[in-house]
Amino acid sequence: MPAVDRRPPFHRFADKVGRATIAGIEEVGSGGVLVTQSLFWLLFGPQRRQPVRMAAVFVQMMEIGIYAIPIIGVLAATIGVMLAIQGIHALKIFGAESQVVFGIALSITREFAPLITGILVAGRSGSALAARIGTMKINQEIDALSVMGIEPVRYLVAPALFAALVMVPTLTVFSDLVALYAAGLYVGFDLGLSMAAYVDQVIDVLSVDDVMHGLGKSAIFAVLIAIIGVVNGASVTGGAEGVGKVTTRAVVQSIAAIVVTDMVFAFVVTR
Repeated sequence: MPAVDRRPPFHRFADKVGRATIAGIEEVGSGGVLVTQSLFWLLFGPQRRQPVRMAAVFVQMMEIGIYAIPIIGVLAATIGVMLAIQGIHALKIFGAESQVVFGIALSITREFAPLITGILVAGRSGSALAARIGTMKINQEIDALSVMGIEPVRYLVAPALFAALVMVPTLTVFSDLVALYAAGLYVGFDLGLSMAAYVDQVIDVLSVDDVMHGLGKSAIFAVLIAIIGVVNGASVTGGAEGVGKVTTRAVVQSIAAIVVTDMVFAFVVTR
């Protein structure tokens, strides 16, 4: 029979909190190590005759970026139209609906495009990465790579990380364009503003800093998605059921990390 824990409830609660905190710190540390090792293999892999495989990077770029274009396009257009509808509705109270372009342009480029793109990539690619790494660990394929002299971080992590760093900001730019165009169509329909006038207003409103604000966040989101997926996949236990659990956990953690990072980034940059 298992031993009965006779400690007071507060002691048991404190023990659980402490263990969870230590486990979280260990995961953050593991993520930092993976990023450092990935950069190391990118820079010094050719000297060690183990360069990061560009073919694997391109495969990951297809999975993360190209195949996500349809769903990101649909949701970006929906977000753009939604912002136009809500913006016009709110500004009509003050008779200032003609100024809706200012809110649309800034909201899309600084917040909604990188946030929606990050969440979609986390749901598609972060979960797939966690499931792939978890399945390989259960099947002892990662151990087999080490036995064959192939560094697992170089072979599995670095291509996904670098592909995400390229494709998530690229998808964010695509999301910016689609959302702004869709919003312009609705603004033209509702307010009678021509597309040329709408584009002129968007160009006047936006600055390079606004666009770079969104792209900077999307790059951070890319690192978070890749590293959280790998760390969760590498921690799998318990067979197929364990793979399902770490996949779900990776998605939840990625989305939570994206939202919290977005808040912190916006607060720091706007000070």
